[in-house]
Amino acid sequence: MPTGFEEEAFVLRELTLGQILDEAVARCPDNDALIYVDRDYRQTWREFSDHVDLLAKGLMALGVRKGEKVAVWATNVPHWVSLMFATARIGAILLTVNTNYRESEIRYLLKQSDCENLFVIDGVRDHDFIACIYNVVPELRRQERGCLKCSDLPYLKRVFFLGMEKHRGMYSLPELFAMASMVSDEAYAERKASVSPYDVVNMQYTSGTTGFPKGVMLTHVNIGNNGYWIGKHQCFSEKDRVCLPVPLFHCFGCVLGVMACVNHSATMVILESFSPLLVMSSVDQERCTALYGVPTMFLALLENRSFKRFDFSYLRTGIMAGSVCPEPLMRRVMQDLNMREITICYGLTEGSPVMTQTRVDDPLERRATTVGRHMPGIEVEVRDPETNRECPRNVQGEICCRGYNVMKGYYNMPEATAATIDSDGWLHSGDLGFMDEEGYVSISGRIKDMIIRGGENVYPREVEEFLLQMPAVSDVQVVAVPSRRYGEEVGAFIIPKSGAELTPEDVRDFCRGKIAWYKIPRHVAIVDHYPLTASGKIMKYKLRELAAEMFPEAMK
Repeated sequence: MPTGFEEEAFVLRELTLGQILDEAVARCPDNDALIYVDRDYRQTWREFSDHVDLLAKGLMALGVRKGEKVAVWATNVPHWVSLMFATARIGAILLTVNTNYRESEIRYLLKQSDCENLFVIDGVRDHDFIACIYNVVPELRRQERGCLKCSDLPYLKRVFFLGMEKHRGMYSLPELFAMASMVSDEAYAERKASVSPYDVVNMQYTSGTTGFPKGVMLTHVNIGNNGYWIGKHQCFSEKDRVCLPVPLFHCFGCVLGVMACVNHSATMVILESFSPLLVMSSVDQERCTALYGVPTMFLALLENRSFKRFDFSYLRTGIMAGSVCPEPLMRRVMQDLNMREITICYGLTEGSPVMTQTRVDDPLERRATTVGRHMPGIEVEVRDPETNRECPRNVQGEICCRGYNVMKGYYNMPEATAATIDSDGWLHSGDLGFMDEEGYVSISGRIKDMIIRGGENVYPREVEEFLLQMPAVSDVQVVAVPSRRYGEEVGAFIIPKSGAELTPEDVRDFCRGKIAWYKIPRHVAIVDHYPLTASGKIMKYKLRELAAEMFPEAMK
């Protein structure tokens, strides 16, 4: 366990992802790199790198060129991470696809991105990815592989199945590996040498919590450096074993997780999807030292009836991110999961993604109530949304950042890019917050989430924090309800604690006299869950839509 933490001086690492992997192999070739506990799948760093090379050469043999997009629509299956580095080594761009997408969304993504290549798995639960792709690309069933011409998706050339089985019109992994012998070591070395650290290596489509997804273009320098510092702030080394139950298609998985591990040769213990029992058994069996998750995941572990059967004594650090972390939950994670050096990260996909992080030696109060300080090499300011000038300390404004981490832009969306990155290079997050005198940042809500009730601004996070003090409340989300009289009114969706009885009037009674009258939720819905993205984020826009349907009386 680290005995202290010293901030290292920032030096920009101008490396490709392939070079970062080469460093990991050189440091500890025979250490575990990748583990799946549920299927006894293990690779050392040398084995993992050799596997990546085979995959990369196979893609080259089939004609995948530098700059082509390679979409992966899959859960955290074993070959996902190999594909991430194989595409990086040959200068292709990995396009990560949300596993919750349906037919219209995958068609939109493939078309908007001009995607040339697609990897898929069978599917997730009741969603058949193969059937979906045949609907989107009907030509697959009747055209010869390698000669695909899709009328609706003119750029699409190849479809692969990310597994052993054969499917009509698709290449299988065994076929891809077999073709690797067609590419010489010299041709492979030449391709790798042509890749620049400033090339785009990853395209991630924003989760859609605020509207239509946009393709965020991230470079090797973007995610390589961000991953390095994320791991550095957790004091990662080759002795760490990191349990990753978060989706790899999201920045949380592939940057905070994979890139933090590879930069420091830490072992990746990956789960195909989140399961409380499998997380706990993975941590126990592999003696994991770090665990990642969104708040809902940690809560699911702590409240699982089998929690006390597992050994968490080797845990020390990890990351809780993805949404605001309630202080009581943070304290339980530190105590009951032994994660006394847990860190909080904050950022957005467009920022590669992390701009602030707490450090392992920050006071407990800082780690429980803030999202930390700026990352090395990144400037963070709170700016007035109206004037774009920096706000004084402890004054609320929009959180912005500038540095190596800022995306190259949105793919084929110059206007949207210009609206997000200003002329001085500042990336505007759309999040509201404030910074204290010591540089610690706290999040107070989204600009678009702000409720304007009859001219009074109501910040949802403020009301949520207040309502969380109610003994019967487990979680709460506050949103705007359209109102004919006031423009907007305050609505609250509340999940009560198990066994607790709670009514809307109880909620309003608790508020009266304790917060300003205009902040008291006029509309309250008692629910048992929230709509979530695949990465565990609460889709507030869905709650706003639901509120408009549930409380039509506000428009009368």
